[in-house]
Amino acid sequence: MSKLKITETSLRDGHQSLIATRLTTDEILPIVSEMDKIGYHSMEVWGGATFDSCLRFLNEDPWERLRKIKANVKNTKLQMLSRGQNILGYKNYPDDIVEKFLKNAIYEGIDIVRVFDALNDFRNFKKSIEVVKREGAHCQCAISYTISPIHTQDYYLKLIKDFENAGADSICIKDMSGILLPFEAYKLVKAIKEVTNLPIEIHNHCTSGIAEMTLLKAIEAGVDIVDTAISPLSSGTSQPCTESLALTLKGTERDPELDIQTLSTVADYFKPIVNKYVDNGTLSSKVLMTEPKTLQYQIPGGMLSNLISQMKSLNAEDKFETVLAEVPKVRADLGYPPLVTPMSQMVGAQAVFNVISGGRYKIIPTEIKEYARGKYGSPAVPISTEIKEKIIGNEEVITVRPADLLEDAYDNFKAEIGNLAKTEQDVLSYALFPKVAKEFLEKR
Repeated sequence: MSKLKITETSLRDGHQSLIATRLTTDEILPIVSEMDKIGYHSMEVWGGATFDSCLRFLNEDPWERLRKIKANVKNTKLQMLSRGQNILGYKNYPDDIVEKFLKNAIYEGIDIVRVFDALNDFRNFKKSIEVVKREGAHCQCAISYTISPIHTQDYYLKLIKDFENAGADSICIKDMSGILLPFEAYKLVKAIKEVTNLPIEIHNHCTSGIAEMTLLKAIEAGVDIVDTAISPLSSGTSQPCTESLALTLKGTERDPELDIQTLSTVADYFKPIVNKYVDNGTLSSKVLMTEPKTLQYQIPGGMLSNLISQMKSLNAEDKFETVLAEVPKVRADLGYPPLVTPMSQMVGAQAVFNVISGGRYKIIPTEIKEYARGKYGSPAVPISTEIKEKIIGNEEVITVRPADLLEDAYDNFKAEIGNLAKTEQDVLSYALFPKVAKEFLEKR
């Protein structure tokens, strides 16, 4: 077996998971050239919630952040996370927006685009794969890992063959809830290795307390790349710790051969920064606690903290356990969607309404109605007629790829935002987050 490769997540998922994506560009830039010396396979620095947070909370231009990181990183590939047809937002965008967005991201320095879809609906990957390949970047397709009667090993293997046939360069097992058990990971990686020669990467979270064990079994099974985070931004709802894994494998055939001394320098740099977020209350001790109930309810860490704050704001904390128990029921009603953005937020909201409104599906959020109409794609199991009627009555459900119903929209967005936008990237920021981007551009 060859040496293991490491993707460092601290500059995207690490701080997204622990401190609500609040690292500023000024906090990131002084250390990236050191990180570049460590010997990582790649550094995940963009996508996910970084874009929204830059505009909404930090008064920063996310495109500018990417350019600055790229200028300081010469040896390591830069990676981003994209939600397929949702890009970095919470709904499907037209093909022209997806195309222009990915072209700009790759032009500004993204080498690897990890693409996933909240429903594992292959149709929602197609446009992204096509654009990433055409622009000469590496397209990694991710399965959103979940457990249900329908999400069997065969289900995942079929999806992986679809990715491979469409031109994917590598495959990621994206376990956003931290529910992939160690021996299951071993079996899954072995099975994937039998059907494809594409490199396999594992991305998981420490929420439930099993992530490090899972990585070790996956490494034994021959996984090619794993995601870890530098110690101050690791564990809890984040990824396993980079240094600990590097030291565990030191001297073995899978030794990732990272520069341990420089890892230590990087960790020392982030410690006071993370302490600042502890002191100002951004980093809550709750996200660092192990929660084995995750394995029972399959709820990702971010969704768990969202539910806690929702129940607080409704003065209904005493009903928290009831809501937790309702989540798997709603998920089954809706055809077992994986609990990943935006589905985790939608399922969570419906579970809360089902419990506090005194009746199941008495109150139904707009997004759940759109989902039942097929506007997000097809769930693994069709929604039963009874549940569908509760949500949308006798309305028709679409069967085409949802984006096929969307007209090109770039020119409209450009006209709407007018002179506030100086570049195509400004228009794209506005297309994804109209209200937030407009406020940012006005301030600028």
